[in-house]
Amino acid sequence: MPETKAPADPIDARLVRRLAAILDATGLTEIEVERGDLRIRVARSPAPTMLPALAAQAGPAPVLAAAPPAAAPAPAAEPAGELVKSPMVGTVYLQPSPGSPSFVRVGDVVIEGQTLLIIEAMKTMNPIPSPRAGRILEILVADGQPVEFGEPLAVIE
Repeated sequence: MPETKAPADPIDARLVRRLAAILDATGLTEIEVERGDLRIRVARSPAPTMLPALAAQAGPAPVLAAAPPAAAPAPAAEPAGELVKSPMVGTVYLQPSPGSPSFVRVGDVVIEGQTLLIIEAMKTMNPIPSPRAGRILEILVADGQPVEFGEPLAVIE
């Protein structure tokens, strides 16, 4: 009987390692790549914060690690305008190139579709348009800051 070989593993381990290295380098919590029918998502959860005395003990993670972070802002402080949220994971740039003026500044009046900023994802620069006409009340991100999907970027009045 002829010997049948198992199908080759379609997952490229080097690609997974490179994606994990990108997570480490950028501080992101997940990244996803799609090549044809192959889709690879690498994600990590943030390491729990432990007190030094608890870290020295062996055993399961302390209950403190499951508590919500104390530094989280109160949800009652909603901005007065409409939030523009990130449609993707990537790095925010507030100007088209280094040394250029910003796309928009706080107080600027914008029209629907006007570029507010760009997000670099997988070496592609993606312009983020204004969802409507209005005035920029607040820019909630810094130039070069990594952002997650759904993270607030700006507030439009």
